[in-house]
Amino acid sequence: MPPIPTPNLASPGFKADPHPTYARLRAESPVHRTVLADRQVAWLVTRYDDALAVLKDEQFVKDRTRVARRDGPGRPQWAPGFVRPLATNMLDRDGVDHRRLRTLVQLAFTPRRIEALEARVQALCDELLDAGATRGRMDLVAAYALPLPVTIIAELLGVPAADRGRFQAWSNNVVAVSSAGDLVRGLPSIWLFVRYLRRLIAGRRARPRDDLVTDLIRAEEAGDALCEDELLAMVFLLLVAGYETTVNLIASGTLALLEHPDQLARLRREPELMGSAVEELLRFTSPVDIATERFAREDVAFGGARIPRGEMVLAVLGSANRDAAQFPDPDTLDLAREPNRHLAFGQGAHYCLGAPLARLEGRIALGTLLRRLPGLALAAPPDALRWRRGLFLRGLAELPVVL
Repeated sequence: MPPIPTPNLASPGFKADPHPTYARLRAESPVHRTVLADRQVAWLVTRYDDALAVLKDEQFVKDRTRVARRDGPGRPQWAPGFVRPLATNMLDRDGVDHRRLRTLVQLAFTPRRIEALEARVQALCDELLDAGATRGRMDLVAAYALPLPVTIIAELLGVPAADRGRFQAWSNNVVAVSSAGDLVRGLPSIWLFVRYLRRLIAGRRARPRDDLVTDLIRAEEAGDALCEDELLAMVFLLLVAGYETTVNLIASGTLALLEHPDQLARLRREPELMGSAVEELLRFTSPVDIATERFAREDVAFGGARIPRGEMVLAVLGSANRDAAQFPDPDTLDLAREPNRHLAFGQGAHYCLGAPLARLEGRIALGTLLRRLPGLALAAPPDALRWRRGLFLRGLAELPVVL
């Protein structure tokens, strides 16, 4: 067979419809060696069972400094001094280090706190739609899908309303990084973000409040508190990861419903399906398209390929979630699909800590949209929609609709 062309996985053009490429990779080269935009070698793992193994198997590690090398222990990539503390976040740790950080943040990020947000999420959805309804049309991303989770995570962490536009702009530049060139262009945003967070944390140390930053400062397990760099990295991670997935779920989920009017009509008739509908939209749209990187701890034979130690491994969630070996008729949107063991939130030790919040926001946001806007329709052809640039996430840059 001719070689499978290597697309730019981070480009908006690819993100608009990655599934034909993923289907071919699953069929012909399920563990596929490619070269990313920054010339780094990566292995794309596209079948469900293989992706699940990458997410759960300890031979694939998050911390590249734990990767064995022939010339000695692994070394982190060079980064400016102000960026290095961000590498202490739990997303880039393994084993005991990861469990320690996750346990500490779970003490502050409790189910009770999430459940208590339901009324606030509902009120905010209504406020946003009230504002949009006066115009008769809206960009669903900018006017609804984005401000909802941004406001909720900012309120949780205690970020003042006047500052939310700034941290959102910095976050957009951070998640768009997929090459060394992107990183260089993103450094000013990262520097401003880090400086802002250090001031926010210092303010909470001096004047504690009823918010998540204060709780993280106080969080202790067996007398082991977060150090300053770990606290900075945790707040940074929560601010960035705390809304990006939900934005994509609401916007891409709405688009999927509008493109499948039979399923949209069914959900309007049977609103009790909303829970399973959110799970199916997570599977079908995969807001996190590619899980963050892992590294082969040793040379490993995997999925018919041999991955050298130290090389990057990427579990392609958007492909795994369309694998016919796991999901019957995987390209069909079925809001009552059962079972639905999708990998949209990952799996294993690094399963998304914010999954309950994303599900809550998605359920209320989509339910409110359908209940209040019976005439909702696209205001542009689907193939004219713009998608965001970035390796790991898949989301719309805008979604113009008429109300």
